[in-house]
Amino acid sequence: EVQVAESGGGLVQAGGSLRLSCAASGLRFEDYAIAWFRQAPGKEREGVSCINSDGNYTYYADSVKGRFTISRNKANNTVYLQMNNLKPEDTAVYYCNVRRGQMYWGQGTQVTVSS
Repeated sequence: EVQVAESGGGLVQAGGSLRLSCAASGLRFEDYAIAWFRQAPGKEREGVSCINSDGNYTYYADSVKGRFTISRNKANNTVYLQMNNLKPEDTAVYYCNVRRGQMYWGQGTQVTVSS
């Protein structure tokens, strides 16, 4: 059974930082691309960032470009989303998506940015 787990969410003031982590079991994590999505109350889920299996290609939504950094650590099979200069509009549940044809989702981690 594939399980995906996010961690690292929390409450932070505007301008602060958080680092989200995504790990998965039940598959060869290093073979999968990883994407981060987020969903704010009353809004549709949106893509935030992704990284390919090799770690040499990354994508960022315009809304987070220059503030968020995605990376993967092959030694511990974890993908990180470093979020700096957080804004209240970044408040959402953040989901990790593990994809290679099939997609697997985590349960999400809440990020709340206070003004």
